[in-house]
Amino acid sequence: MKSHIGRPKIKIESLRASAYRIPTDFPESDGTLEWEATTLVLVEVLGGDQTGIGYTYADAATCTLINGLLAGIIQGQDAMATSRNWLAMVRAIRNLGRPGISSMAIAAVDNALWDLKARILGLPLVALLGAARDSVAVYGSGGFTSYDKDRLQKQLSGWVETGIPRVKMKVGREPHKDPDRVAWAREAIGSNAELFVDANGAYTRKQALELADRFRDVKVSWFEEPVSSDDLEGLKLLRDRAPAGMAIAAGEYGYDLPYFERMLEAGAVDVLQADATRCAGITGFIQVAALCEARSLPLSAHCGPSMHVHPCCAARPVCHIEYFHDHVRIEHLLFDGALTPLNGRLQPDLSRPGIGIEFKHSDAEPYLI
Repeated sequence: MKSHIGRPKIKIESLRASAYRIPTDFPESDGTLEWEATTLVLVEVLGGDQTGIGYTYADAATCTLINGLLAGIIQGQDAMATSRNWLAMVRAIRNLGRPGISSMAIAAVDNALWDLKARILGLPLVALLGAARDSVAVYGSGGFTSYDKDRLQKQLSGWVETGIPRVKMKVGREPHKDPDRVAWAREAIGSNAELFVDANGAYTRKQALELADRFRDVKVSWFEEPVSSDDLEGLKLLRDRAPAGMAIAAGEYGYDLPYFERMLEAGAVDVLQADATRCAGITGFIQVAALCEARSLPLSAHCGPSMHVHPCCAARPVCHIEYFHDHVRIEHLLFDGALTPLNGRLQPDLSRPGIGIEFKHSDAEPYLI
């Protein structure tokens, strides 16, 4: 059977999703949420004698949507037609709502399809996408509000000692304690490392303005979601009035292109964030990168470092990837080929096809839901 451009069609033979719930190594919380486990939803897609893998961090209900709807949309289609397959999935979820589980389900499948396509061609994904750089910077991310001083300082200083020159901590659960907690962080990492804070939208506008001024005293250079990402006027207020040298960042909860466009139209951020495990996959991430490039704004990848290394080495506006404690633990536990930063940067393993990782089924079995 021929495809529409005259080449042999490489048929997608099967697609299935499974979910794994991995406990945290310590109770975790941020400004607005507490958790003791993280769920990874894995997609495996077969075609052309290869198996592509993709994943998202989402509720196990995502599996129901993938196995019950999206698998039927994708099976039998051309493995090389990533854009057409993506559009078919977006159309299929019209009546379900685009944000949330629908976009994360599409993301996991789209990521697997990109991995499969690169594997069929025998290429690392970055070569298929077209490299803009050989490696990408990371920042260590954790510093949960559930951590006491010792645990906070040990984690943040540990990243700096391994050569990561920028780290991020959570704030916002008890705002009156945050100036001291941020000072502890600066004490631990020294004067040269960059210090980021993330409130997860926990502050009011006035709280965020006051704390931005206080955080300036310890050289905080990144203030993520000082107010809710839905409060675009509030984000813009913070962007306009934050101290010089302090970037306002948001965007991790974006699921579709109009969300990111509204945030950019509002002038709400200095750095836009996007997550290929949420924003409908690598295809969606590339679209967001184009928006950033059109506005000369940097793009930072949210979490899931193993999934982001290749697209971030290809997307021109990218400045760094979030090397998030939970996801790093999970990816090194469940995937062979998960990368470790060298001198604060992740470099794709070009000897491996696709995204460069293999799922360790036997190791994952105890966490299967």
